[in-house]
Amino acid sequence: MELSPESVLRDCHPELVEGLLNNRISIISVMARDHNYFVYIVECIDGLYYTGVTNNVDRRLQEHNEGIDSKAFTFKRRPVTLRYYQHFSDINQAIEWEKQLKGWSRKKKEALFKEDWDEIKRLAKNSLRQAQTDSESI
Repeated sequence: MELSPESVLRDCHPELVEGLLNNRISIISVMARDHNYFVYIVECIDGLYYTGVTNNVDRRLQEHNEGIDSKAFTFKRRPVTLRYYQHFSDINQAIEWEKQLKGWSRKKKEALFKEDWDEIKRLAKNSLRQAQTDSESI
């Protein structure tokens, strides 16, 4: 899936999309003015984690819990609880961190919640070893 400024804006700034379409404001200029992005992880009622990017954590958490989009991952898993967030001033760095976190195991995410960097390193080494073992058996 390729990311465009339009898709990022739609995900991070849903309140601006209609105004942009009506006023034909440059999406890039709007994004350049806003330098507050957050990568966040919420825990759903069923124990699953959802990772996303937003420009307003409080608003996004409220949106998840209100269930605005019936097709959303969290819609049937409400309420959700914020477990982690990290601020970025560069949307590209935020997106990269979100992608990385989405690839992490549950145990690694839980170590992140505790800020247990030794455990994160240990789990990273274990997953690297497992990947090497898997490739050798092919």
